[in-house]
Amino acid sequence: MEGGGQILRNSSALSCILHKPIRIVSIRANRSKPGLRPQHLCGFKLIGEMCKAEMSGDVVDSCTVELSPSSTILGGIYTKEVGTAGSLVLLLQSSLPVALFSTGICDITLGGGTNAECAPPIDYFLSVFQPIAARMGISAQCQLIKRGFYPKGGGQVRVCIQPVKHLQPITLLKRGEISGIQGVAYTAGQVPLRVAQRMAQQAERTLQKELKLRIPINIESRYLSASEAMATGCGIFLTANTTTDCVFGGTGFGRKGKPAEEVANDAANELIKAVKELGCVDEHLQDQLIIFMALAKGLSRVRCGPLTMHTETAIDIAQKLCQVNFETAQQEDGTVIVSCNGIGKENANI
Repeated sequence: MEGGGQILRNSSALSCILHKPIRIVSIRANRSKPGLRPQHLCGFKLIGEMCKAEMSGDVVDSCTVELSPSSTILGGIYTKEVGTAGSLVLLLQSSLPVALFSTGICDITLGGGTNAECAPPIDYFLSVFQPIAARMGISAQCQLIKRGFYPKGGGQVRVCIQPVKHLQPITLLKRGEISGIQGVAYTAGQVPLRVAQRMAQQAERTLQKELKLRIPINIESRYLSASEAMATGCGIFLTANTTTDCVFGGTGFGRKGKPAEEVANDAANELIKAVKELGCVDEHLQDQLIIFMALAKGLSRVRCGPLTMHTETAIDIAQKLCQVNFETAQQEDGTVIVSCNGIGKENANI
C-alpha cells in the first residue's frame, strides 16, 4: 500500500463517518521524515474537531495516532492554518467526505499552500474534481482567495459544503472524444508575465505535437497581483474535456532554476498521458473517487487507466472499514473498470 498521508486521510475520514474508532501505526514510516508533518496533523485535527473525537498522538512527527469519534458530525464554521506551504488541498480532501454527513453546512476556511509539489493544486479541485463529484450529489462551493507557493505558503481558500442524505453512485464508462483543451499559466511576485507566456506557448507546442488533435487549445497567461497570490511563484494547469463530459488535468510547478519550458512540459505530458490511457478519469481522480464510491447508494463503475498505488491503497482502506467489495476488470484496450456497490451510507440529520 501507499504508506504516506493518504492512509491517514482516508482512514480518519471513514472513522468519523462510520463512527468507528481507529488506531493508525507506522505513519509515513518510509519517508525521509517519518510521522505526521504539519499539513497531516492539521487535517487530522480538523476531522477530529468536526466529529468531536477523542484523539491521541496528534503532534508533529508522531507515527501512531488514535481517533475515537462521537456519533455526530457537526456542521458549522471551521478555520485551519497549516502554518507552512503544506498543501491545503489535502486538508480539503480529508474533510470533504466528513462534511457531507454533518448536521448542516460546513463553512471551512483553510490556509497553506494552494500549489505545492506532491499534491493536487487547488486548480485540480476546482476544474476536475468538482464537476465530476457533482454527479454524485456533492455540492462544495470553493472560493480561491489567494494562492500560496513554496516555501512561504500563505494561500487561502474557503469552501462551503452542503450535507447530503446519501451519495449517488457514478458511472463513467464512455470516454468520448477530446473536445477542447484549456488552461492557465501564472506568475506572481518577482516572476514576470513573460515567463507565463513562455509556459503557455511551450505547453501548446507540446500538446499539438503529441496529440495531433484538431481542437481549440486556449491557455491564458496571467500575472497575479499581490491580492491574488502570496509572494513569488509560478506554474501552469491544463484541462482536457471530452464529448461525454470527462475531465483530465495536467500540472506544472515552477521553482527556482527550473526553465519555464520544462514546467510547461510537465503539465502537457501529464495531460497527454491521461488522454492516451483512454480512461474516463486521470490517475489522480481515480483514487479520489474511491471513498465516495464506497459510501454511495448503488453500483458505481469507473473506467480508469492503469491503477496507481494510491488507488489500490484507497480501495484497501475502503474495503476494510466499509465492508464493501471493489472489483477491478482489465479491458482489452488497457483500461481497468473499477466497480463497487456502495454501502448507501445515510445522513440521519437530513
